[in-house]
This record gives sequence, structure tokens and C-alpha cells, in this order.
Amino acid sequence: MTRRGILAVLLGMCMTAIAWAGAPSIALQDLNGRARNVNEFIGHAKWVIVVTWAHDCHICDREIDEMAAFHAAHYEKQAIVLGVTLDGAEHIKEARAFVKRHKLPFVNLITEPSQEVMMQFGAGKFVGTPTYYIYDPKGEIVGQNIGPLTRAEVEEFIASFDKETQHDKQ
Repeated sequence: MTRRGILAVLLGMCMTAIAWAGAPSIALQDLNGRARNVNEFIGHAKWVIVVTWAHDCHICDREIDEMAAFHAAHYEKQAIVLGVTLDGAEHIKEARAFVKRHKLPFVNLITEPSQEVMMQFGAGKFVGTPTYYIYDPKGEIVGQNIGPLTRAEVEEFIASFDKETQHDKQ
């Protein structure tokens, strides 16, 4: 089992004190200034990988293409990626340039860097970028990863989670 394989176990231990019922309601904006809410994307019968990033995060710059590839491979079927940049209004031009440079095929929202906002994603204190929040098709948070995450690791996590869910039903 990879270090990502224990993602759900670690999250489970961290979340014992967190009661979360379905998709979070977090009002943000897209990079064109349009009001959006993360619950437009989470809890609609698909897995959702929320990736938080910043234009000046070297790991984000190096790894975001993994999430673009994941989204492109799965958005029509079982999963999507939702980007949330912490660049804030001061760096919106840089955030737009980041999206354009990486040709990101998924929606990206923007927020000011705020612990209060990030706590609403339901996985405890925010540490830094990149951070990934994984929501199941019902909109419940089932995983979190701080640091790099590959397409293959996300696919493995979803497959193992689906397998475990099927096993629990028997």
C-alpha cells in the first residue's frame, strides 16, 4: 500500500470530531468574477477532487497537469476536478495566467487565503498548497492529501474506496 493508500485511514482519524453532512456550501467566485458555490459541483453523483493551489506554489506548478489529465479522463463518467486558487484578488492576473499556461480543463474558483474559508471544506486546519479534498458521489468528504498527488493515486483511492463500499454492502 502506498502512502496515499492510508489517506482514508488518516482522514478518518482526523475527522472523528468533525460532523459533516453532505456537500459544503462555500460561496466563491470564478476567475471571471462570477459568483459560484462549491456545492454546484460537489454531491451530484460524481467523485469530486478539489485541488487548492496558488500561482507561486512550485509543487502546484509541477503537479497540476496530473489533475488536468485525471479530469480529462473521468469528467464524462465518474469524477471531476474543481480548482480553488488561494491567490486572491491581488493576484487574479497571475491565477488566470496559471490556468492558461496549464490549459486546465476544469473550473477554477478563487478566494483570499483564509483559514476560515478553508476550514469549510471539512477536513480541519488548512496547512498549505497543494491540498486535495476528495468527496464521494454523495458529497461527503472521504479523503484529504497535503502535497503532491498523481492521477494514478487518485484513481487507486477511488477504486479502493468503491471496492470497500461494495464489500460493506455484502
